[in-house]
Amino acid sequence: MTQKSSTTDSPDSQSSPDPQSPAAAATFASLDPRTGDVIAEYPIADESAVAEAVDRARIAARWWDAQGFRGRREWLLEFKKAVARGATSLASVVSRETGKPYGDAFLEVMLAVEHLDWAAKNAKQVLKARRVPSGVASINQAASLEYRPLGVVGVIGPWNYPVYTPMGSISYALAAGNAVVFKPSELTPGVGKWLEETWNSIAPSQPVFQVVTGLGETGSALARTGVDKIAFTGSGPTARKVMAVCAESLTPLVAECGGKDAMIVAADADLDKAADFAAFGAFGNAGQTCAGVERIYVVESVHQEFLDRLTTLVSRAKPGGTDDSTYGPMTLPRQIDIVRSHIDDALAGGATAVMGGPDSVGDRIIEPVILTNVPETSRAVCEETFGPTVVVNKVRDLDEAVDRANGTNYGLGASIFTRDKAKGRELAARLCTGMVSVNSVLGFAGIPSLPFGGIGESGFGRIHGADGLREFSRPKSVTVERFRSPLKLMSLERPQRDLDLSARMLKLMHGR
Repeated sequence: MTQKSSTTDSPDSQSSPDPQSPAAAATFASLDPRTGDVIAEYPIADESAVAEAVDRARIAARWWDAQGFRGRREWLLEFKKAVARGATSLASVVSRETGKPYGDAFLEVMLAVEHLDWAAKNAKQVLKARRVPSGVASINQAASLEYRPLGVVGVIGPWNYPVYTPMGSISYALAAGNAVVFKPSELTPGVGKWLEETWNSIAPSQPVFQVVTGLGETGSALARTGVDKIAFTGSGPTARKVMAVCAESLTPLVAECGGKDAMIVAADADLDKAADFAAFGAFGNAGQTCAGVERIYVVESVHQEFLDRLTTLVSRAKPGGTDDSTYGPMTLPRQIDIVRSHIDDALAGGATAVMGGPDSVGDRIIEPVILTNVPETSRAVCEETFGPTVVVNKVRDLDEAVDRANGTNYGLGASIFTRDKAKGRELAARLCTGMVSVNSVLGFAGIPSLPFGGIGESGFGRIHGADGLREFSRPKSVTVERFRSPLKLMSLERPQRDLDLSARMLKLMHGR
């Protein structure tokens, strides 16, 4: 559930403080996307403030590393309890800053707590030192592999899932033994500060987890401080900018970027179930979900029936700005123009609007839009829309569905609906994505043991699961000689006898 970074996204400038005022130079406003009202003012951390936070984190990281797996587990489980106890408060902050209904915000918090719990409890098993085989040639060596903390991890978070997504990096980075400096999106700074204050409530003297607020320059400053890794969530274009900054100091980067996720509906699918999940995947959170459903390919024999069921379901949606709404406003105002342009481009290319159309795009709220017969070259198919629209196109068979699903530069997630589970697994193997759900949407997102991430324009690296823990660690290889080697090969005075014997052994072992 990633998307839209904090490094370039900013609140609606028309609702921001007067840029000429003294406060405007040092603070920025968090806005309620439902009304445009100012929620609160937050400081803009400059290069000096960010560097100071990273310096504090360096010191705290040594203390955190010394706690060991058991100590960190205990601290993180206390953090988890504090977040869980305050879940209603945190969900309210999320709801207000993003505009999403409270229920959606609470679900996000709940999933984040599950990941924090898993990371805390499984870090030792995944990262502890373990013996590995030495092989015949090095039989005299005892070999072991361990994973050490990187040191300080900088996390640049998104606004669409401002708890779930960054906590997918924060939780696993902390569990792996790192200190974290978190730069939340400028659209959701209150969420970041809530998390920091909650950490400080249990460990006030140890700045293992710090938050720096600000605009794009603050994110760039964090990437330039020499942190040991940046965990970035956002669009592909912004990821390229972050990579360029990281390249200055060879700072490694894990990038969770956008998606254009496809759903495939087979002729034998449970159409009611498929339509229900399609509606959730396409229109939940106003479509502002990178692993949500943006394209649906339906086998032609059931295309119209599926389309009818989906349209009936979505017609009952009630977008708005209350907790009773199906989904809320667009959190980032300028995204509205992108959604409008995708709709216009599809219709100009010959698509049909089954539900909604250009008039569905309002000043803050976008009514549901369902398009069909959309050209595969249109922006609505090839580019991330990130709004409450979906393309439902007809295909001859499942082979064509797979080809079309693989037809973009994105490769985040996908979903398949079929009663034949073996066929579902076979299709999943053919999809060029990091994640696939069969007979559900986003099934992988709620399972902490599964890694989350994509390929191509959707980014690289992984959060969540064992791979997420290793993402924020460095492998360290150690060998200890158990006894003197019978062959003297690692020497400037290598005996010819030992070399001849080695040659015979090589041929015997590997040449037959």
